[in-house]
Amino acid sequence: MKRILRNIVALFILFVVLAGVFAVLGEDETKKVSEVPFSTVVSEVNEDQVEKITIRENELEITLKNGELQTSRKEKEASLTESLRNSGVPDEKIRAIDVDIQDPTGAGVWLGAILPYLIPFLFLALIIYFFMRQVQGGNNRALSFGQSGARLSDQANGKKRVTFEDVAGALEAKEELKEVVEFLRTPHKFLSLGARIPKGVLLLGSPGVGKTLLARAVAGEANVPFFHISGSEFVEMFVGVGASRVRDLFKKAKKQAPAIVFIDEIDAVGRQRGTGLGGSHDEREQTLNQILVEMDGFEQDSSVIVMAATNRPDVLDPALLRPGRFDRQVIIDLPDISEREEILKVHARGKPIAEKANLHEIAIRTPGFSGADLSNLLNEAAILTARQNKKIVGMSEMIEAIEKVMLGPERRSHVLSVPEKKITAYHEAGHALVAAILPNAHYVHKISIISRGRAAGYTMKLPIEERKLLTKSEILDDLAVALGGYVTEQMFFNELTTGASNDLQQATGLARKLVMIYGMSEEIGPVAFGDKHELVFLGREIGEQKNYSEEIAAKIDKEITRFIRGAETRAKEIIAKNKAKMDEIANLLIKQETIERQEFETIMGDLIPTEKRNKAKTEKDEGVVIAPGSEKVV
Repeated sequence: MKRILRNIVALFILFVVLAGVFAVLGEDETKKVSEVPFSTVVSEVNEDQVEKITIRENELEITLKNGELQTSRKEKEASLTESLRNSGVPDEKIRAIDVDIQDPTGAGVWLGAILPYLIPFLFLALIIYFFMRQVQGGNNRALSFGQSGARLSDQANGKKRVTFEDVAGALEAKEELKEVVEFLRTPHKFLSLGARIPKGVLLLGSPGVGKTLLARAVAGEANVPFFHISGSEFVEMFVGVGASRVRDLFKKAKKQAPAIVFIDEIDAVGRQRGTGLGGSHDEREQTLNQILVEMDGFEQDSSVIVMAATNRPDVLDPALLRPGRFDRQVIIDLPDISEREEILKVHARGKPIAEKANLHEIAIRTPGFSGADLSNLLNEAAILTARQNKKIVGMSEMIEAIEKVMLGPERRSHVLSVPEKKITAYHEAGHALVAAILPNAHYVHKISIISRGRAAGYTMKLPIEERKLLTKSEILDDLAVALGGYVTEQMFFNELTTGASNDLQQATGLARKLVMIYGMSEEIGPVAFGDKHELVFLGREIGEQKNYSEEIAAKIDKEITRFIRGAETRAKEIIAKNKAKMDEIANLLIKQETIERQEFETIMGDLIPTEKRNKAKTEKDEGVVIAPGSEKVV
């Protein structure tokens, strides 16, 4: 409707402009040529003022000897000569005038008769034409409402082609996907042996690990058409549209088979059916049913491989995961040290990196970073370099970018008052001191009271080695470290502040997992509590079902409190024995705001357990030590 109104307004403005132009031209013409009565013409002829008269039917155009133009009219029945004679003009005066008789042409007569009617008709016809175009466009959009909006990537173009070489890390995932590539290249090799390639490949992993990039690389390696669409693009407010789009998508893919169909965020339509309260979403369920039928229904087609990505495999419908559909699940983990270094090298392409910059050291400092995080890290480093008017990205900019990505930018304008600065310094010193002395806690990498993000200060910890499993001793030590700042405020200031709120949340959550998930409570035993299956239309906490009695709930609360109290007692004992070190660390923080690892080790001296020191030194020499940890102390 808006487009129709715009077209009407445009036509009206055009009509007004043209009418104005013609009016101005006509006005200028009338100003130059004056119309006089025939009697005036007679007088001018008698006075020898007329040089030429042009006759067009009864219209007279008089040109005077002084160059002036005039128009007049005569009788239709009589000629000009007869009219002049009847008015008493002598014949010699008439013969002295140059008379030009112009007969009107057929085209002129026709245009003069038809144009007054033709122009309004053309204007109305133009308006009707624009209306018809709008209506036709609306019909086309209505007919295409059920068509899928899948985009076809042109992998044959060398500039856009993505291969496994462009995907750093994820070695196991790439090995799994190479079979899919080989089948698309040489399907007869498998079919001749009666083998059936998996029709569906489900990529599982945390956000940012490269699931979409891997799917694009599979299409690039196989050099086949690659259709990609998001799961949310199927769902509409009208029932049946999603299923229609699924049919259209697979129809397009089969026409260009062998091909790959990639559905990103498939959990948008692939959630479990019949689990919502008060009925289910018919549109989403019909879309899911159509996907199931297309993948392994009555009509089977092995030339189209469906790839999908999600970071929520726990909510997917079981029918999607059975053999014949997504029967191959490829898990993409967060990259380790060597993979992070390879990812950094890929994203460093096209950036002027300093020769002294050590990407291996950056990989060591970024545990838990995904590929997207590492890409963002180098981008932030480049921005910092440009901000400082430098031409080459150096090591210092990359290290600064790590802290910016993890904690946020420095807030130099957020100046702490003298009492706040002292409290923050002792708070962070308490975290660092407890972490350094406990044998199973992560190594302290950096202490700072410079505000970053929402943190007034922070203590970065260094995992001694990259591990997948946590022991109970490590969890208990982490609990004590988390409460180090809280205990320090009590002991040195006899007062508590809101700065420990984040520490308490972390400690409570860790203690709850220790009791309810990890089964590490001697009082309760090896039992996991709380059903983690979430209802589709409910939030996390409401969706978790309570599968234990009120009596057990009371025991759980008691055990959580016991673990936290025990961690508090351990932190108090350590800080009470080392008050002098606390003062030294806090005063140095107040003075220079930041303490790096080597300076902190010098201050702590022999207080660091020998076994922990030796292990950290050995791991560092072997290039296995990682830093920093992810603790953010507020």
